[in-house]
Amino acid sequence: MRREQVLVFDADDTLWENNVVFERVIAQFLGWLDHPALGLPERRAVLDEIQAANAVTHGYGSGMLIRSFADCATRLRGRPVTAAETAEIAALAAVLIDHQVELVPGAADTLARLGVRHRLLLLTKGDAEEQRRKIDASGLAPYFQALEIVPEKDDAAYRRLITAYGLDPAESWMIGNSPKSDILPARRAGMNAVFIPHAHTWVLEHGEVDASDPGVLHLGALTELVDHF
Repeated sequence: MRREQVLVFDADDTLWENNVVFERVIAQFLGWLDHPALGLPERRAVLDEIQAANAVTHGYGSGMLIRSFADCATRLRGRPVTAAETAEIAALAAVLIDHQVELVPGAADTLARLGVRHRLLLLTKGDAEEQRRKIDASGLAPYFQALEIVPEKDDAAYRRLITAYGLDPAESWMIGNSPKSDILPARRAGMNAVFIPHAHTWVLEHGEVDASDPGVLHLGALTELVDHF
């Protein structure tokens, strides 16, 4: 018998696809935002800088991205966006609100099998209403004993999670695709982690994961969890 442990799951790009949709919209926006001197890489660098700043003040999600589009257009065009441009930006980003949630392969079956022998929690960050909508649409909520939506997944958030649910960090694992939000802060809080890279992880979520860290399990797919837990 494998001993019971606490498995805490990230949501976006771990249980369902997310950033691939954002990247499609960003590509459309950068194509729309033509510039006489800056190519696509330079325009993307400006947008990434603006997003990083806006995330600190306005959090994550489609609302922050739409704001960042407007700020980027304002900066590169040297004037405020017009009402018509604001409407065009909103139309580009509409898919972020309307798109259907697409689970990663095997997500529901993996959670069902793990839930028989372990305690499962969900920890996701972003706009609470937007994340709740995605959780509801995913149909995965019944597999979890608790659902936590936080504005930021930093060291303090993990320490609060440990305290709130009486977790033993040594017997608890954070499972996700983001070094910045899932792996590194969980390890600093004393938890173990399972790193499942995603090809479309947001650039602002990148970070270096120590390959020699014995507290981090590296897997290639979510379904591989059932072979280890």
